[in-house]
Amino acid sequence: MNPDELGVEMPDVTVESTTPEDLKARIDGGEPVTILDSRMASDYEEWRIDGENVESINVPYFEFLDEEIPEDVLDRIPEDEHVTVLCAKGGASEYVAATLVERGYDVDHLEDGMNGWASIYEAEEVTAYDGPGTVLQYQRPSSGCLGYLVYDGEEAAIIDPLRAFTDRYLADAEELGVDLTYAIDTHIHADHISGVRALAEEGVEGVIPEAAAGRGVTYTDDVTLAADGDEFDVGDATVETVFTPGHTTGMTSYLVGDSLLATGDGLFIESVARPDLEEGDDGAPDAARMLYESLQERVLTLDDDVLVGGAHFSDAADPADDATYTAPIGDLRERMDALTMDEDDFVDLVLADMPPRPANYEQIIATNLGQEAVDDDEAFTLELGPNNCAASQDALTSD
Repeated sequence: MNPDELGVEMPDVTVESTTPEDLKARIDGGEPVTILDSRMASDYEEWRIDGENVESINVPYFEFLDEEIPEDVLDRIPEDEHVTVLCAKGGASEYVAATLVERGYDVDHLEDGMNGWASIYEAEEVTAYDGPGTVLQYQRPSSGCLGYLVYDGEEAAIIDPLRAFTDRYLADAEELGVDLTYAIDTHIHADHISGVRALAEEGVEGVIPEAAAGRGVTYTDDVTLAADGDEFDVGDATVETVFTPGHTTGMTSYLVGDSLLATGDGLFIESVARPDLEEGDDGAPDAARMLYESLQERVLTLDDDVLVGGAHFSDAADPADDATYTAPIGDLRERMDALTMDEDDFVDLVLADMPPRPANYEQIIATNLGQEAVDDDEAFTLELGPNNCAASQDALTSD
């Protein structure tokens, strides 16, 4: 929302801006950061930029529209600290920052607002991976989405790609000198728009779990359906299909080079999956039992040194030494009681503290099934928001 849309005139002052990447670098570097979030309180409570060294203040933009800004509003904004103002898209925050510059505050505003924050997408090499080839973990800090690029020789595969970053995957493959051969989904996602079909349109072989097709997928003729035990060769690396239902009936993991299990939304390094996004509250207990069986019989039977790499991380997750959100199965077994308790206790735990369902999840699911069509801008907007795919709002791991 720009000043014209707000019905006000932009103050005649110079307002500095900061990029989302620079703001994240300051946060990651441990620098104290003060953020003035000028979105509505409901948007702020649902999703915001946090961190151990981040002080976040919410004052909606409309508090700054009058010529005389209330003193109790100004009193909330530190006069002796640098403040970064943000909004949804960057317009209202620039105006708010300008009103504060007029009054002597040291402020800048975040370019493109939370939309810009959601555009950050980083790649880290999983150095603990010791199978054939190389694995990169893609990280989207705004929503905690994770994906995996496996490459060896002249071939590559992307697991759990996001439609918003289709061009990025193709560009990265070109820079690495490999052909992106496969685009693989672990399940029908409920929190973001899958990039499998967009990559398939670019000549990449799209792969979805065979077990997920029965939910009403409309594009099965355009992709490969992966059955339990199927293997996909990426150079000398093998990506093996491991059926692990529970989060959804079609939830499928992929074992990469016998060294990393891409678990989708089945198991995270700090929690386990929520079981209610496909069958709802009534079907959640049965789905939780299905998840328990998958974890006990398909995941925890792997070697202790096999790395787990989920499709999400939360603020409660601690990255590994290589800055990736991965952890050995043996380590998770020791630190996560949910993996060693009996079935009834596991079900009770999983159902006890589930967060709100992801924003727009029903429309996102319908889009990923191919039952609804949205353009790129709408797709990006639909998936804005926090990561709510884990069963618990807090970490289930101990230090």
